[in-house]
Amino acid sequence: MQEIELKYGCNPNQKPSRIFIEGRDLPVKVLNGRPGYINFLDALNGWQLVKELKQATGLPAATSFKHVSPAGAACGVPLSDVEKKIYWVDELDFELSPLANAYARARGADRMSSFGDFISLSDVCDVSTAKLIKPEVSDGIIAPGYEPEALEILKGKKKGAYAIIEIDKDYVPEPLERKQVFGITFEQGRNELSIGPDFFSDVVTKNKDLPDDAKRDLAVSMITLKYTQSNSVCFVKGGQAIGIGAGQQSRVHCTRLAGSKADNWYLRQNEKVLNLPFKEGVKRPERDNAIDYYIGNDDEDILKDGVWETVFSKKPERFTAAEKRAWLDTMSGVSLGSDAFFPFADNIDRAAKSGVKYVAEPGGSVRDDLVIKACDDYGMVMAFTGIRLFHH
Repeated sequence: MQEIELKYGCNPNQKPSRIFIEGRDLPVKVLNGRPGYINFLDALNGWQLVKELKQATGLPAATSFKHVSPAGAACGVPLSDVEKKIYWVDELDFELSPLANAYARARGADRMSSFGDFISLSDVCDVSTAKLIKPEVSDGIIAPGYEPEALEILKGKKKGAYAIIEIDKDYVPEPLERKQVFGITFEQGRNELSIGPDFFSDVVTKNKDLPDDAKRDLAVSMITLKYTQSNSVCFVKGGQAIGIGAGQQSRVHCTRLAGSKADNWYLRQNEKVLNLPFKEGVKRPERDNAIDYYIGNDDEDILKDGVWETVFSKKPERFTAAEKRAWLDTMSGVSLGSDAFFPFADNIDRAAKSGVKYVAEPGGSVRDDLVIKACDDYGMVMAFTGIRLFHH
């Protein structure tokens, strides 16, 4: 297939629209639906991310993309009972495969942002993963293949219009990439940087204890950042991104945004949230929205009379600010990656509030000494990678 004609570009007024490669066939096939311009941007960025995650960790990987940045990314680490509950997979009548575990993590870390996502899988989509995807609100999926039954399950989504793309897992793009802006062609070498355990060998803090699990999580963080709109920061725990701050002009705003998402991920594991008395029949998106209000600063918007009755069978007790802070103070062992250096120690101060123990960043700031000192004050381990990972 030399080209695929698209319905329109980023917006309905941007026509004509297509994808193609000059002089060769495309490495993708559309098996179902009609993917759009942004769908393909998400699909191709996401595929690169999960392919590299699997290479780095040896585990199946998945990502949940929205607007050309990942809302979540993870490798196939088994889920705990609590994680199964907060990801709405605790009452399934089938066993989750390693690939399904990866997608449950990628989708579940930030369910608000993942609503209407485009999914990328590192491996052939199996029946377990397809069944997991079936009830979720999603625009489409890309994978290197599909089991026949899994393909039929996915074809039934969105009244038969679900976008399903198959990619040639052996496809290797040209070493130079180009794009046009305002009629002007930009050209650069592809970012072929390989990220693995040795990427974090330059530990610059007094604490140099960097266990294998932390190296894995830092690799998940940096690979995720490689395909996240810059500036970007990523919090990771247990082989999955738990908070991604993308596209912010200020580094500390990236850290605050990602940290708040990581906090929400952990707050959802508190007994008060786990035991919220949802009414029978309340759908997942409504539950997600209610939880977001309940654990946030606007809890009165869901707890006021006339509102709580729409989602809860009885009015929940407030989750007070003091209770939330006390719970967050038990969060630990989190890894943090940044796509460029931290210019000020305020980023480390914010990271400490979300249980960060391990940090990776390029280094090279005139204030590196102050950032290192802040890490030392908190007992953190920080590695300088020497490599920036901007993505635009």
